[in-house]
Amino acid sequence: MTVRLEPLRTEDLERCAELEKLLFPGEDPWSVRAFQFELDNGNYYIGAHADPGGLVGYAGISELGSPGNYECEVHTIGVDPEFQGKGIGKALLRDLLDRADQLNAPVFLEVRTDNVPAISLYEAHGFERIGVRRRYYQPSGADAYTMARPGRPSE
Repeated sequence: MTVRLEPLRTEDLERCAELEKLLFPGEDPWSVRAFQFELDNGNYYIGAHADPGGLVGYAGISELGSPGNYECEVHTIGVDPEFQGKGIGKALLRDLLDRADQLNAPVFLEVRTDNVPAISLYEAHGFERIGVRRRYYQPSGADAYTMARPGRPSE
């Protein structure tokens, strides 16, 4: 299986919304409109396209601030359950972090406190838990850790 990362396109958004429903049952999954809003606002989004398989994952990050004083926030990372455990989530995260490193920006994110695989992935990439947001995810009321990774200049 070959997977390539490419900028997320409008034609990918229907599949992203399908994956959201699959990945986040009991929560408020993003709609096509929500993904389109992210793209329209200039946020950095990428898709993981598998041959065969089509779009099997997506990820996005916002860049906040001004030159010399940026910070980034991971908005989402999702991988089709049939393709999890194959390094796609790691590749998506690394791509987002490369983008942040180009800006020497610290990176923040929220993750469910019970999502051990994601927490482990983030910790392996330099993130630390800096707080807890009670009842962050709705409608389930699940808690989230806020995690941060310091800015790193790109090489």
